Amino acid sequence: MKINPLLFVIGTSYLLPLAGQATEQIKLGHRVVSVIQQDGLLFKDLNKDETLNPYEDWRLSPEARARDLLSRMTPEEKAGVMMHGSAPAPGSIIGIGSEYDLTASAAMIIDERVNTFITRLSTEPAKLAEQNNRLQEIAEGARLGIPLTISIDPVNTYRYLPEKTATPDAFSKWPETTGLAAIGDENLVKRYADIGRQEYRLLGITQALSPMADLATEPRWSRLSGTFGEDAQLTRRMVRGYVAGMQNGTSGLNAGSVSTVVKHWAGYGASENGFDGHSVYGKYADFSGNNLDEHLIPFTGAFEVNTAGVMPTYAILKNLVYKGKKIEQVGAGFNHYLLQDLLRQHYKFDGVIISDWMITADCVDKCIHGHPEGEAPDPSSLGMPWGVESLTEVERFARAVNAGINQFGGVTDTTPLLKALKAGKVSEEKINDSVRRLLEQKIALGLFENAYVDVNAAKKLPNAAWQQEADRAQRLSLVLLEKKTGVLPVKARTKVWLHGVNADEAKKAGLVVVDQPQKADIAIARIVAPFEQPHKNYFFGAQYHEGSLAFRNDDADIAAIAKLAEKMPVIVTVYLDRPAILTPLRDKASVLIGNFGVSDAVLFTALMDNAPFTGKLPFELPSSMASVLKQHSDRAADSEHPLYPLGFGLK
Repeated sequence: MKINPLLFVIGTSYLLPLAGQATEQIKLGHRVVSVIQQDGLLFKDLNKDETLNPYEDWRLSPEARARDLLSRMTPEEKAGVMMHGSAPAPGSIIGIGSEYDLTASAAMIIDERVNTFITRLSTEPAKLAEQNNRLQEIAEGARLGIPLTISIDPVNTYRYLPEKTATPDAFSKWPETTGLAAIGDENLVKRYADIGRQEYRLLGITQALSPMADLATEPRWSRLSGTFGEDAQLTRRMVRGYVAGMQNGTSGLNAGSVSTVVKHWAGYGASENGFDGHSVYGKYADFSGNNLDEHLIPFTGAFEVNTAGVMPTYAILKNLVYKGKKIEQVGAGFNHYLLQDLLRQHYKFDGVIISDWMITADCVDKCIHGHPEGEAPDPSSLGMPWGVESLTEVERFARAVNAGINQFGGVTDTTPLLKALKAGKVSEEKINDSVRRLLEQKIALGLFENAYVDVNAAKKLPNAAWQQEADRAQRLSLVLLEKKTGVLPVKARTKVWLHGVNADEAKKAGLVVVDQPQKADIAIARIVAPFEQPHKNYFFGAQYHEGSLAFRNDDADIAAIAKLAEKMPVIVTVYLDRPAILTPLRDKASVLIGNFGVSDAVLFTALMDNAPFTGKLPFELPSSMASVLKQHSDRAADSEHPLYPLGFGLK
C-alpha cells in the first residue's frame, strides 16, 4: 500500500510507532519519494515502484539489503558507487565556496550515478546542513534512490590567526592530533572524536577521511602535524580512541556513526626528504632503514575497533625488501602485496579500501615541471599515478581494482572503469565485491532511512560547552621545554610587550600591554617552526612547509627575541607543525613552550594559572640539520644528540 507521507506529518521525517507491532517503527526522512505501508510499518519507496523491495526494508540486515540492491543495479550504477567525488561549488571543481553548484552536482549524481562526495564548503552551520540536504534530495530522486555519503577532511583543529581567536564555523577547535598525542590520553582522543562525530552528523556529514595513522619518522615531512607523532604504540592507542569515538563504538558502524577512513597505508611518514606524495617530486618514501613493521603498528589500533575504511598512501616504498619480498615500485593504491597480502590477508581487514585522490589521472606537463613563473598553481594540473605513469587511464583503473581498491577518491568520471570492465580487464565479481562493501556501510549508517538533517539543530553549532573541552585540551597539549625560575606564573597587571600575540586577549587576561619594549616587565612572543617552500610553482608545494627545520641566520623572529632577551625575560611559544631546531632559542627564552595549535586566550591561561605543564613531545626535536640528514627517514627518534628527546616535557 502506497501512502502519502503528508497524511502523517508535515516535513521531511517522522516517527510513527504502531500499537501491537513487534517491530518499532524507525524514523524516516524524505523529500521526493513516497512511503509504503506493510505489516503496519512504513518504508521508503526508493525505486518508486510502489512495492517494498528487500533493500528498502529496514528490518533486514545490511548484508541482505545490499545483496538485493546490487542485483538491481546496472554496470553504470555500480561504477558510480565506486567513485568518491568533490561536491562542486560555483567556479570551483574541488568545492571551495559557501554553497554547492547544484546543476553540476545533479549531473554527477544523476548522470554519472556518483553517491559519495567530499564537502569543502565554508559557511555557517545551518546553511551547510541545508546544502547537504539539497544534495540528498537530488540523490533521492535518482532511479534507485541511493543516498549520498558526504565526507570531510579534519576540520576540528585550531588555526592561529593574529587578528582573531577562532575560525568562524561549526566545529570545536582542538590542538592538532600531534597535540592530542602530547597529552597521551586515549579516552580524551575518544571524546574529541565523539564530539566531532556529533558535529558532523548534525550537518549531514557521515564519513571522516581520518585519522592519519602514519608514523611521523621523517621530521621534514610536510604533513607531520596531522599525525600522532613518531611513537608507534602511542599512535596505535590514539588511533584506536579516535576510531571508537568517531564510529560511536568499537564493533563497527551503526546509525549514529561517522565512518572512519584510516590513512595512509602504509609508510607515508617516511617521505623521502620530507617532500609529500601529492607532488611528483615527493612520490617516494625512503625505507633505507628497512623499518616497515614499525609503520604498520599504528594501524592495528584501528583494526582493533573495526574501522570502516583504509586509504592507501600515494607513495612508492623505495627499494623496500619486506620479509624477503621485494616490494613492487608502485604507489600503494596499485600494490597487490600491500593491499591483499598484508592488509586483507595478514591483518584481516574486511572494510572498504578507498584510494587517495586522483591516482588514476595523468601527471604531465605542469604536474611534472610545475606551473610557469607568474601563473598561480591550480588543481587542474594534478595527477598521482606513481609507478604506473606509462599505463593508460583504463589500465590504471583495472590495476587498482585488481590490487584491491574499492572506491576511487577525487573521481566522478566512470567511463574508464566501465571500459576496463567491458574489455575484461576487471571482473564483474571484483566490481560487485566493491559495491557490496560500500552499500553495506551506507545502510549500516542509517542513510537509506534518513539522510536529511534538522537545519534548526545545526543552528546550535558551534557548541560552547564542547569548545570548553577543546580549550582544555589545548592547555594540556602544551609542552614546557625551558623554564627559568621566577617567570611563571605571570601575574595580573604585569606589563607585557607582545610579539605576534593578540593584544586584546592579553588585556582580557588582565595584563597591561605596553607600546614600547622598555616599558615592559616581560615579553611574550609567538612564532612558528621554520620552513622553506622550494616548490611554490606546484599546487601543493605552494601550500606545504618543506625543507630545513633550522632558523635562518637572519630570521627576524630570532633577532627580535634575542634583542628583547637582553632587557627582560622572554616567554616564547613555537607552533610545532614540524620538529623545529630550537637551538637558537634555548639560551634566549626564559620560558620556551611547544604548541600544536593554541589560542591566545588559552595561552594566557597557561601562563597565569600556576598549574603544571603535563604535555610530552610526541616527536623528538633535533639539535641540528646535520643530525637530521644523517638519520633514517623510516626510523623513529634516531637523530644524534636531540635537543629535546621524544617524550620530553618539563612540569
